[in-house]
Amino acid sequence: MGRMTFGPGRRSRRENKPGQPGNKTIKEIVEGIRAGTLSKDNYRERSLTLHGLICARCGREFTSAQRQLLTVHHKDGNHLNNPPDGSNWENLCAYCHEDIHSRELLGEYLKGKK
Repeated sequence: MGRMTFGPGRRSRRENKPGQPGNKTIKEIVEGIRAGTLSKDNYRERSLTLHGLICARCGREFTSAQRQLLTVHHKDGNHLNNPPDGSNWENLCAYCHEDIHSRELLGEYLKGKK
């Protein structure tokens, strides 16, 4: 059986459309980071607080010492869509998150998109 890796993966090709709720332009994101009002990990902490330290797929519960094993999955595939209510996020353990994305890649391959 092959070894699972959790490195950088393929990014979504969906367009970020300014003006839609939760979507920011690259310029707005950079300005937010420079101003200190937005960090790239800010949505992760909000999601862990809102949804708890539990995998939404397999139901495994994590302690605060194990929180690094939880990732935030963007339901619509757009990592720039981060609404404050957390409606686009679900906390997944690293294994379930990898499984979801590898199934997407397999589906694209079988449909002949890649």
